[in-house]
This record gives sequence, C-alpha cells and structure tokens, in this order.
Amino acid sequence: MSLNSLGLSADLSGQIALVTGASQGLGQTVAVRLGENGAKVLCVARNADKLAETVSQIQAAGGEAVAIACDVTDRESIEKLFEQIETEYKRLDIIVNNAGITRDTLLPRMTDMQWDEIIAANLTSCFLFCRGATRIMMGQRYGRIINMSSVSGLIGNPGQTNYSATKAGMIGFTRSLSREMAKRKITVNAVAPGFIESDMTRALGTAITDEVKKRVPANRLGTADDVAACVLFLASKAASYVTGQVLTVDGGMTG
Repeated sequence: MSLNSLGLSADLSGQIALVTGASQGLGQTVAVRLGENGAKVLCVARNADKLAETVSQIQAAGGEAVAIACDVTDRESIEKLFEQIETEYKRLDIIVNNAGITRDTLLPRMTDMQWDEIIAANLTSCFLFCRGATRIMMGQRYGRIINMSSVSGLIGNPGQTNYSATKAGMIGFTRSLSREMAKRKITVNAVAPGFIESDMTRALGTAITDEVKKRVPANRLGTADDVAACVLFLASKAASYVTGQVLTVDGGMTG
C-alpha cells in the first residue's frame, strides 16, 4: 500500500534520511515510504544482504537508497557511519531510530544479559545515533529526529520490564533532546505503536490475536503503514512546529 494512495505525501526531494532496522518489518516500510516521497534513504541494519529487498522496493518506486551494514550496538561502527555521511553526503535531514529487539521474560527469571542486550540495542543505540545526527543537523540548522518508542513504554507490559524501560527511556530522551534542539530548527519526536501486524503477531495464532483485538477500540491490529504515515508527517516540513511529542498509534488502546 502506498501512502500516496491514502492521500498523504510529503516533498522530501533532495533530503537524506537514515532509518535503522530497515531490513524488515516496520523499519522496511518506513524506509520505503520515505524513499517514495523523494528522500535518499540510508538503510541501516546488521546484514547488508537483508537490506537488498528494502533498497529494491525503494528503487522500484523511483527512489534512491543505499544499504549500510552497521551493528547499532557497535560504537566504532556508528562513528564510522557518521564520518561516511559527512564525507559522502555532507548533510542528514531525517533520522528514524527504529532498530530494536525483545528479550521477554518475567523479571525474576531475567538474566543480566537479557537486560543489558535490550538497553544496548534499544536505548543506547538511540543515544548514539541521535548524537551523531545532531552534530550534523546543528551545522545545517535543520533536522527531523523520530524515535520509535512503544505503548509498552507508556503503560508497561508483563514480561517486558526490560523492553518497557527502554521505550519509556526513549520518551524521556526525546522530550529532553527536543528542548535542546528547538532553537536550531531541529524537531525531535517519538512514535509509540501499539499492536501492529507483523511476523511476530502472526506467529501468536488467531486465538491470541483475536483477544488482543478486543483490547483495541478500533477492533483491529495496526499496520506498518499506519505507523509509517505518522513518521512521514513528522519527517515533513509541515511538522516544523511539532516537537517533543509522543504520537501514539494504537487504535485507541491507551486513549
């Protein structure tokens, strides 16, 4: 589904966008939608081969994209990535911090590794990529930073104390950074998806997903395009007066 078919588009021509976790799922959809609307998309994930499909979809829509292999928990790789951006592109207009993992279990059973891995992949990576992005964006006095949080960071979820902590942390981080960057014409916002159709939710089976739908006033799971539409708006010039906000995309579940 193209966002343009829904009547939503943005002129991102000439802009450079970076999306982490762009090899599959929500990150892939976000990257494709930004590319369809004119941005040159730097698609970031650990495995460049898995990014080929994302790049192919963007190119098929007439856009430009580059696959960049980078582990979002590797500080040295991230530093090299931003050096590459400054050297090759000399600007960065949009960044979507989407990369994230889960290591679900009840707290009494949670290992140090299950805690540390989540903090590194979800929260510390957001810090590292935002730090690199702001150093470029401050010089050009323009930027759009969008951090992918979750309703789990707003209301919590059993078995996800580690995940929920990172997503709540991203919200506090976003709000603080927005205050630092506002005078420099850089907006910083978070998007908090609810239950979204994915390979993970499909694996739960019909019985469980039917129960989940009962918790959602819209009576359906969200789609990746529902979330990508919100990202596209926040990435656009039309959102210049929207910063420090958490845009919840959950069909009314937390409303």
